[in-house]
Amino acid sequence: MRQVSGAVLTQELAKHTSIKDVAADKGFPVKSYRELVEQVAKLSYLNKDHLLFFRGQGSDYKNKAEKSTFYPTIYRSDYLTQQELDYRFDKLYSASKILVDLFKKHKVEGQYELRRKKYIQWSILQHYEVTETPLIDITQSIRVACSFAQLNNDQDTAFIYVFGLPYYTNRISINSEQDLINIRLLSISPPKALRPYFQEGFLVGTDDITNEYERKEELDLNNRLIAKFEIPNSDSFWGKSFDRIPKNALYPQNDEIERICRDISKNLGAEIAPSNIGKFLKLWAEIEQDTLRRARKYIRDIHNIRNAITVLLKYEENTYGLYKELDNLRIFRNNVVHKPASISNDELNRNIQTLRMLRVEIGKKNS
Repeated sequence: MRQVSGAVLTQELAKHTSIKDVAADKGFPVKSYRELVEQVAKLSYLNKDHLLFFRGQGSDYKNKAEKSTFYPTIYRSDYLTQQELDYRFDKLYSASKILVDLFKKHKVEGQYELRRKKYIQWSILQHYEVTETPLIDITQSIRVACSFAQLNNDQDTAFIYVFGLPYYTNRISINSEQDLINIRLLSISPPKALRPYFQEGFLVGTDDITNEYERKEELDLNNRLIAKFEIPNSDSFWGKSFDRIPKNALYPQNDEIERICRDISKNLGAEIAPSNIGKFLKLWAEIEQDTLRRARKYIRDIHNIRNAITVLLKYEENTYGLYKELDNLRIFRNNVVHKPASISNDELNRNIQTLRMLRVEIGKKNS
């Protein structure tokens, strides 16, 4: 996503920081909810070209440059390897497939649209905290943001962030000029999904980016940060006229979609340990990259593992049996990702060992 441009600060904020330095500077202290609302009202008036959104956190998480950072969960890590990122996306695709199947099984309203649109799948998986996604939660409600900032917070203060985004025009708004996607949860969630309605939730991410990107920094929502406030983590912040939203309202009970999302982990395979799935997919990602590199020595224009194996079967006869076995594992890998309920823990453990053996043996043959 592109950096916010043309944003203007209030007089009070301008004495404290600048748009350029707001992520690095301390939060502007406000003592009460009313004072915060008044500051936001001024910001909204001054920034007519931007629609303001909010996020509340108990801590001000910083990157290595000591700036506030807001990466979607799938990109969070100081040292994110390509193998780990590929694994996270494999897990996301697998969870998406199961979500579609469960919506169909439970005859949830909106199942047909869910099946066709990955952003709806990802939005539900993100909002219900099922797995990592390329989207991050924000809200248009200051009260919701403040309530989340104070929720389960044992610190003396909390933080409220204000982001300037383009005006949204649809339920799923894609702004190609700003490289942004903004999803209004209230419009895409089925009525039985209670949480998005109570939280007034939106999800935002970088358009058309998955597991390949040029600069990780372009995925950070701090590119759109306009203001950062530090609020007291106490009831006194709300005063007599306002109240925080209680936890049982932010996370309402009897939410059928929450129950479905809890079932997703069970459907990954009743006896399959998630750590074993992770081991297999990480090993596969490592050997896949090595196989692609080897194949490109013979034919440069190779972009997928299936074609790479075909090339190596032709040019490296001394490893024919090994790559034939790898091709069989490629089919198993696809089942792990797309049909996880069809595999057993024994199969998974056995193929983890086979992958390890193949990596060693192929290395010996080509050394």
